[in-house]
Amino acid sequence: MQNKASHIFLRLLLSVFTLSFSCFVAPAQWYDPDKVNPKAGELYGKAYEEATSHNYAEAIRLLDDALKLEPKFVDVFLSRAGIRADMKNYSASVQDFETALGMDSVYSKTYLLPYSISLAGTGRFQQALNAVNEFLANPKLNIQSVNAGKYRRSTYQFALDYEKKHPAAHYIFSPRNAGDGINTTALEYFPSLTIDGQKMIFNRRVDNDEDFYESNRVNGVWSEAALLGGKVNTNLNEGAQNISQDGQWLVFTGCNYPEGAGSCDLYFSVRTNNGWSEAKNLGAPVNTEAWESTPSLSPDKRDLYFSSNRPGGFGGKDIWVSHRLPNGKWSIPENLGEAVNTSGDESCPFMHADNQTLYFNSNGHPGYGMTDLFFSKKVNDSSWTMAENLGYPINSIDDEGSLIVAADGKTAYYASDGKDTRGGLDIYSFELRDDIRPLKTLWVKGKVFNKKTTEGLPSAVELLDLKNGNLLSRIQTDEEGNYLATLPVGTDYLFNVNRKGFLFYSDRFSLLDKNIDSIFTVDIPLQPIEKGASIVLKNIFFETNQYNLQPESMTELNKVVALLNDNPNLKIQIDGHTDNVGQSNNNLLLSENRAKAVVGYLLGKGISNQRLSYKGFGSTKPVADNATEKGKSLNRRTELSVTGN
Repeated sequence: MQNKASHIFLRLLLSVFTLSFSCFVAPAQWYDPDKVNPKAGELYGKAYEEATSHNYAEAIRLLDDALKLEPKFVDVFLSRAGIRADMKNYSASVQDFETALGMDSVYSKTYLLPYSISLAGTGRFQQALNAVNEFLANPKLNIQSVNAGKYRRSTYQFALDYEKKHPAAHYIFSPRNAGDGINTTALEYFPSLTIDGQKMIFNRRVDNDEDFYESNRVNGVWSEAALLGGKVNTNLNEGAQNISQDGQWLVFTGCNYPEGAGSCDLYFSVRTNNGWSEAKNLGAPVNTEAWESTPSLSPDKRDLYFSSNRPGGFGGKDIWVSHRLPNGKWSIPENLGEAVNTSGDESCPFMHADNQTLYFNSNGHPGYGMTDLFFSKKVNDSSWTMAENLGYPINSIDDEGSLIVAADGKTAYYASDGKDTRGGLDIYSFELRDDIRPLKTLWVKGKVFNKKTTEGLPSAVELLDLKNGNLLSRIQTDEEGNYLATLPVGTDYLFNVNRKGFLFYSDRFSLLDKNIDSIFTVDIPLQPIEKGASIVLKNIFFETNQYNLQPESMTELNKVVALLNDNPNLKIQIDGHTDNVGQSNNNLLLSENRAKAVVGYLLGKGISNQRLSYKGFGSTKPVADNATEKGKSLNRRTELSVTGN
């Protein structure tokens, strides 16, 4: 019985690693499985029965008892190594493999492949490569074993090459359990954060029922989670959700819903005064008869990323994006292309608050085996940088699921069954390596309102790159005029607010200092277009003592052109102002020339000179104290005033 159980158990060990090869036992080996203690062999057979039922703890206990009777029972070490590997206890697995190899290297050499996998599970990729090369040197392997060995060899070589390109000598991967407020003996997974990092929405599975829960961060600790209020949770399973950065929208996956177009569809809920609204199917063209899941909204809520196996992709599941149209509907989804998608499966996209960095998982790109986590950066609306692996130990030889990154650009959250889990999957956080971080992202929030009546105004809020004028995001306020816009550090931003019938608002945010740590609150009074109304053009730039317009001024100047084109009866005056440095006459002339330069630009864009005038005031109309540099900078300004409408 022991001999039969031994060979069955060895096949079980091999199945753990999904491989099959011809056994090769050289005549020089000393170990003979037919000569072990019969009682030990009987325990071994019972352990096999427990292992086939996945009762691994009991199987290991029986194997331990077998070793007490037969300390040199090589098959026990090999089989226990396989079980421990299946339990992802790779260090213990390596120890058992090495004990068996040390006892009889000839008998045990056919297990060099699973041994190499366990070595890789501990991050010892060079030793894993050596072991698999020795395994592949066996001339009697069958083709399936050769292919399995070559595949593993490629993953170990990838790991070693990655280490050379991405040295991380000072990086420590130290996941932290999110705590008892969030994690329980049930399963918690798919975390999602608001922009301020103070609210988390996540999935919890209780008695096979998935629902959404929320927790708030209070004094650095997550509060006890509660069911999400309102009507979004049902007796069906809700999962794979993403909360918008402003906390007002929730998109998620609903599978096998009665009104569903396919097996899994995307649904949408909004926050109301009575909690979250009843979810609505996003419908066509987002949802199809295929599988749609794992949605992620861009921070401005203009783009919806998701995974789908719909036709037209690269194979398997791909990541797609749909754009929100001016009428509120969603566009026909576009495939993100071959830089992101492969013939394998890509899923769980997460667009960071910087609106540039997309994290996702894939089993199609080169990696450590199974499913790894990657990131790609948006070049423009139609192209992406080639996907980059997040590296070991974030990625391992096992399947990796989803990952989100907080606005600080360094704190990542994911679900794991770590050693200190409260039960199964828990939510953990860890710090990302520097070279795989997105941009740290701050935010500006406030209210757009009518300056005359103080009534909130629904408006469009645009964020542009001041250097090149590229539109980075366009946010629509809510009905009361409230808005929230994200600001990745490292750039100077042009901030515009537009509404028909009002003068536009512009401002500038300089976030070139990557260490800046301010949150901006900007309430925006829009002035109705009427005679006497005026605004400061805050993004018109000149060199010191010069009146040639700087390239960074073009975006703002074009806004003035658009304002005049949209209001063909509007007449304006451009006023130039300086600080009090220098001679008064020189300042007066400089301010007049600067105002004249602005008018000259507008004339060049086809605006009639009958609608334009200009005047220089020098330093005669200060708006701040010239005793400070900040005051001087405020006094050096270009204003637009309405002279007729």
